[in-house]
Amino acid sequence: MKKIKIGFLPYQLYLILLASYIFLSLNHMIPNDLMGAIGVLMVFSLILEEIGRHIPLVRTLGGKVLVVTFLPSFLVYKKWLPNDSVQIINEFMDNTNFLMLFIVFIVVGSMISMSREVLIKSASKIIVALLTSQIMGIIVGCVVAVLLGFDLKHAFFFIVVPVMAGGVGEGALPLSIGYSAAFGLSQGDVFAQLLPCVFMGGLIGVVYAGLLNQLGLRRNDLTGFGVLVRDTTSNSLSGESKNEMPHKLEYTLSAATLAISIYFLSILLKKFIGLPVPIVVLLLVIAIKILNLVPKEIEVGSVDLYRFTVTAISPLLLFGVGVSMTPWEDLIKVFSDFRIVIVLFTVVTTIVIVGFFMGRLTGLNEIDSAIVMSCCSGQGGTGALAILAAGERMQLMPFAQVSVRIGGALVVMLALSLARLF
Repeated sequence: MKKIKIGFLPYQLYLILLASYIFLSLNHMIPNDLMGAIGVLMVFSLILEEIGRHIPLVRTLGGKVLVVTFLPSFLVYKKWLPNDSVQIINEFMDNTNFLMLFIVFIVVGSMISMSREVLIKSASKIIVALLTSQIMGIIVGCVVAVLLGFDLKHAFFFIVVPVMAGGVGEGALPLSIGYSAAFGLSQGDVFAQLLPCVFMGGLIGVVYAGLLNQLGLRRNDLTGFGVLVRDTTSNSLSGESKNEMPHKLEYTLSAATLAISIYFLSILLKKFIGLPVPIVVLLLVIAIKILNLVPKEIEVGSVDLYRFTVTAISPLLLFGVGVSMTPWEDLIKVFSDFRIVIVLFTVVTTIVIVGFFMGRLTGLNEIDSAIVMSCCSGQGGTGALAILAAGERMQLMPFAQVSVRIGGALVVMLALSLARLF
C-alpha cells in the first residue's frame, strides 16, 4: 500500500489534500489565491490522470490527456464542477498566464540541456518535414472536402486552414479579423465557424499521438522515445557532461532565472520585430545554444528544470486548459455536419503520415517526427502540450513549438494573402 501513488503523490497525502478540499468547498472557504488555485488543480488533475492511465481503450488513445483535458470541459458544460472551483481556476488561468510559464520553462529546460550537435542537425530537417506535411495536408484536405460537396473556397479558408493556423490566439483570431475584412462578414460569425475546427483538430492530434506511442512500444526501430534525430542516443547533453558535476539546487534555480530573463527579453524584442513572444523565446534559446553561451552549470540545471516542469506543472495545466480554454459547446458544434469531421480527420491523418515518412527521408525517427508534425494541428501551445503528453514525448516541446508557431504563422500569412485576392 505504501507504494500506491495518485499522480506523483503518495496516496495518503492525496487523501489529506482531497479531504481538506471537500471540507473547504462545501463551506465555500477555498481561498481565491495562488495556493488555492494550485490546490484545486492538483485535486482534480492528479486523480483524473490516474483514471486515464487505467481505462484500457482510452489509455491506448492518450487516455490521461483525454480524461484530464476534455472531461473537465464536459463537466463545466454540464455544470457538474463546483462553481467556486471553476471561478478560481478561470481567474488563475486568465490572470497568471500559466501556459506561458510552462512553455518558457519547458523550451528553455529541454533545449538548453539539448546537445548542440543534435539541435543543429535537426533544425533544417524539421522545417523541410513541416512544410511538406502542411502542403500535403492542405491539398488532400481540400480534395476530400470538394468530393464531399463543399465549395473549394469555403473548405480551404474555413475548414482546412484553421487546423494548421497555430491555435486560437495566434491562428483563429487573426484569421477571423482578416476574413471579415476580405469577405465582408462579421468577425464574430467567422470566429464561431473557425473555432470548432481548431478544437477538433487538436482532439484528433491527441488520439494520433496516443496511437503512435503504442506503435513505438511495439516497434522500437521506428522511434527514439523522444529523441528526434536518428543515430543519436539522446536530445540532451552527453552522459559525460551531465556526470562531470552534481545536480545542485542553485543550478536549477539559475536555469529558471535564465528562462525568466529570456522571457523578459522576448517581450522587449516583440515590440521591435513584431513576432509572438513564444517564437522570440524559441529563436533566442536556439541562438544562445548554437553560440555556446550557456555555462555547464546552467545546462545541468536545465535538465532538472525540464523534469520539474513535466512532472509538477503539466497535469495541472492540462486540467486548467480543459476548464477555462476548451469550450465543450464549440468542440461538439463540428458534429452538426459530420462531413467536416471527415475533412478534419483527413487533414490531420495526412500530416501524421507525411511527417512519418518525411522523418525517414530526412534522418529523423519516424514516430517522433510524426508526433512533432501533428502538433501543428489544433490548439496551438495548449494543443502541443496535450499531444506531446498523450504521446509521452514531452522532451520534444522545442520542436513542437517550431511546428506550432512557425508552421502556424506561415499558414496564417498564406490564407490572409489569398483571402485578399478573393
